[in-house]
Amino acid sequence: METRTRILLVDDDSDLTRRLSRFLERYGYHVAVAVNGRDGLDQIRSFRPHLILLDILMPFINGHAFLRRLREGKNRTPVIMLTTVDAIDDKLLAFSAGADDYINKPIDRRELLARIEAVLRRTQAGQAPVSEITEVISHNLRLKRRAQIAYLDDKPLNLSRKAFQILEYLMLHRDEVITRERFMEVLWDITADIGSRAVDWRIAELRRELGDNPAEPRFIQTVSGQGYRFIGPVEVVS
Repeated sequence: METRTRILLVDDDSDLTRRLSRFLERYGYHVAVAVNGRDGLDQIRSFRPHLILLDILMPFINGHAFLRRLREGKNRTPVIMLTTVDAIDDKLLAFSAGADDYINKPIDRRELLARIEAVLRRTQAGQAPVSEITEVISHNLRLKRRAQIAYLDDKPLNLSRKAFQILEYLMLHRDEVITRERFMEVLWDITADIGSRAVDWRIAELRRELGDNPAEPRFIQTVSGQGYRFIGPVEVVS
């Protein structure tokens, strides 16, 4: 009986799928390849993947349409989006449509492995798919995803849009160290003329609003030389 974790790689770039599938197979994953979204939807029924790596720009059915059909069909298989699209709106659309994580091309293989392992840990621990989570709660902090509002002791926090997005990402990736580069990749338009200090400014904004002491944090911990981690207990509502 097959015991390896099954990954479905959906991408029309044959060179990339060949290299990535070989790489992932070496790390013990069982990989099937679909050359476009239509083929990928067909393969789900027979292959029954534990995780899907999904490109956005593909013929017949693109990644957004693929993901929408998957979630409309009540399929909760976790999805990591792979794309060369740099616009922040495309990234946020992927998350709102039900993607569990996102990684840019050209793909850093070690980063991809880390993303796969993190997503599988969350789903295997029984956490609801990101698309189904409406609220995230930690201590007296409540984040309402659809309304894009966070509350502390039932009082709304005055957060910038970017600070809210950072808090949301941290809470949904509890206990993972998120680097500044990762925040920039996921939450900023790559063409924007900003530096990595922009992340630190937003973290400082969050700490002010949360009353979170960086020396003795309840919520956001600084990991020296690496990035930030959400350390508070997390409860999700779906």
